[in-house]
Formats: sequence, structure tokens, C-alpha cells
Amino acid sequence: MSVFEDRAAAKGRRIDLRIVLFPAMRRDPQPDPLFVFAGGPGQGAAKMARTLGTLFRSFQKDRDIVLVDQRGTGGSHPLNCRAPEADADDLSKLDADPTPLYRDCLKRYDADPKLYTTSIAMDDIEEIRRHLGYGPINLWGASYGTRAALIYLRQYPDAVRSAVLDGVAPPGMALPLYFARDGQRALDLTFEACAREAACHAAFPDLQAKAAAVLQRLEAKPKVRLTHPRTGQRSEVALSRATAAGILMGALYSPTTAALLPRVIEDAAEGNYDGLLGLASAGEAMGESISEGMHLSVVCAEDVPRIQAAEITRAAANTFLGEEMIRTRTKACAFWPAKPAGEEFYRPVVSAKPVLLLSGELDPVTPPVWAAQVAGSLKNSRQIVVPGAGHGVTSLGCVSKLVGQFLEEGSAANLNAECVKTQRRPPFFVTYSGPGQAGGTGGGQ
Repeated sequence: MSVFEDRAAAKGRRIDLRIVLFPAMRRDPQPDPLFVFAGGPGQGAAKMARTLGTLFRSFQKDRDIVLVDQRGTGGSHPLNCRAPEADADDLSKLDADPTPLYRDCLKRYDADPKLYTTSIAMDDIEEIRRHLGYGPINLWGASYGTRAALIYLRQYPDAVRSAVLDGVAPPGMALPLYFARDGQRALDLTFEACAREAACHAAFPDLQAKAAAVLQRLEAKPKVRLTHPRTGQRSEVALSRATAAGILMGALYSPTTAALLPRVIEDAAEGNYDGLLGLASAGEAMGESISEGMHLSVVCAEDVPRIQAAEITRAAANTFLGEEMIRTRTKACAFWPAKPAGEEFYRPVVSAKPVLLLSGELDPVTPPVWAAQVAGSLKNSRQIVVPGAGHGVTSLGCVSKLVGQFLEEGSAANLNAECVKTQRRPPFFVTYSGPGQAGGTGGGQ
């Protein structure tokens, strides 16, 4: 579908929006489809159609599932900005400053980056809804997609039947200001869980102290020997605290990868950083799905203008990530074209529409506190916190059945969420073979 890039002017450059529609399988489906909002910012829902189609297959029995690549992502005039493939295998560029790459990408765009913000994109979604002939729709958003869904709910309240928000990131969150604080909470919960688990505690009794020692040692950017997890090539490269901390943060998104952290930290304390690098490669697929230019267009307009220097110092104090991650991720906003969002954008979204708020107990970026915050102005909302879960919970255990019931009934009033209590953090890997006693054969999960 083609729309004006500058919707307010209604003239000039047009951009194509990519839409994938999974039609309901019933002959007499419900009239209200489910519109899916991806995360990032920078991910495209339509681009992830294979994965999301599987995730929402059970909901497709009764209603259409609509996936849209938000403007600037996927196949919707993407503002991609990726380093050359050769750089991905060059370990000497682990600490490379992305700012020159962003400057180069900005010169090459056939686009006005100021026009790729959330509010404008939600106007696109409304035009798509009308074009497809739908009445009120259901919304599902994950991570940044929850912000998009909330903005759509505010801009077009009569067009919404219900919303499911998984990993809530409200408009006032100020990305990435609270990453250090929320990431530290998740890491502390990991240390506490290892201390409670007999095999983990026996194998790694001083885990927290060793993690602190590893990060302190890397302050000096020492030269270390690394084996590339894909090529097997050995290299001697400078490894910084910021890079190591970023890898630890990425591992915390999923309890499955976090289960490796004690083993990886122990090895790093002994001078072996190969496990740490392996965790970094596990998150590459996520990074490759992000359109970095669109990410910057959103963050530089909606988040960074609200962040003061003193706030960075305060928010990052006594955290493993520290200030450098926040400053690095906001550095490009000094030159990225952006029109700061007005104060109206940050007001709590007030609505009486049914909203189901989903949170992972261990989520390092959108912990339960954020959903609890927005619940105050969503008068017909309910929050469900899933134990032992990280970032994104819809696919876990009975959660998808609860979401299905919510969509069917258009209400969370009758949901029995006791079933989520069966969710548990997976056991920690004592060896790379799996959980179990140190020195034993371990075992898979």
C-alpha cells in the first residue's frame, strides 16, 4: 500500500508499506482482526511473518492476523544501516564506534528521517485498517510495539476493540535511560537464583564478585585471545568493559541464554572469553532484524530529548552497564534529523478499552514495573507477571491460551492466570553440556 511520506503535507514522496495478512481459517470468522506491532524500534512485523505466523496460528482460527512493516522497517521503505558483512567476522571491530556508519547511511537515504516516528506510523496503520475494510481491531504489541499500540489507542480509540501488550515500553520510558537500572535488577536476580540452586552455587560460589572483577579488569581494554564462534579463527584483540557488559545484557533477555552466564563469567574470570563471545553471536539475528535508521528516527525524536546528562549519571550509578552504553546509543542524535515529540506524546494513555498487560519477571528491559505504571490510566486493564520469564512471554506455557481467551471474550475479567505459576527459570549450565553437578555429564533441557 502506498502512502505519503509526509502525511501532513499530503504531497511529495510516496512510500510503500508492506502488509502480510493471514486470513482467518473459519468460514464465519470474527470481524475484528489482530494487528501485530513489532519491537525494536526498528523491527518489521511483516518481515517476521514466518515466526509470527506460527506464534499466532491458534488465534488465526477465529480472526485475520495483520502484520505491517512499520514505515522505515522491513519492506516499508526501510532505513537500514548495517556494517559490511566482512566486519561481522572481524573481531578487531568489536568496539567500533557506529557513529561514522550512521553518518554515511544518513547521506544515502532517499527519505526524510524526521517523518519515521511512532505517531506518524500509527496514522499509516489507521489508513491500512480503513483500506482493508475493518471495524474495530485488536492490537498485539511486544516491547517497542507496545508503545506503538498505546499511541494508536490514544490517536484512534474508536478503532480499537482490545489490546495485548507484551513487555510494556510506554511513551515516557525514555529509551535507553533505564536500561542500566533494569538490567542490573535482572543480573542481580540471576546471581540470587544461582545462589539458591545447589549445583550452581557449588560450582560458582563467588559469582557476583567474579563478575565485578572481570568487568573491572576490562576497564583497561586488555588484549585477549578470542576464538571466533563461526570461523574458528583465533585473534588477539582489545576487549572493553562496555562490550562485555553489552553481551551480558543481551544474554539476560532470555532465561535460556542467561542459564549460561555463571559458566561464562567463571571462564572469563580465568581469562577465557570465548564463551562470552559465543553469547554475543547468539544475539546477532536480533540485531540484523533492526532497521537502525528508523530506530534512531524514533529514539532521537521521542526519547533522547527527554534525557538530561545528570539523569544518565544517576540512572547508571552502581550498575554493570554504566553510563557508556547510554551515551554511545544516544550519540548519533546530535546530528540525526529529528523533530522532538511534544509534551502530549508523553502523557499517560487513558482508556477504558480492555487491555491485557504481560510481563516477564526477569525481563531486563521492560520489567513488570513499567506495565504496572501504565495500568493506572488503563481503567479496564489486567497485568499478568510470568515467573522465570524474560523479554516476551506470549509463547510461554499457558500464556497463549490466556491471550486467546482474552481475544475471544474481549475482557480479562474471567482469566484464570494460576497456570503461569508453573513457569520456572531453566536450571543453570554448570558445564557447557548442560545443568548438573560440576564435572558430571550434565544434561540437556
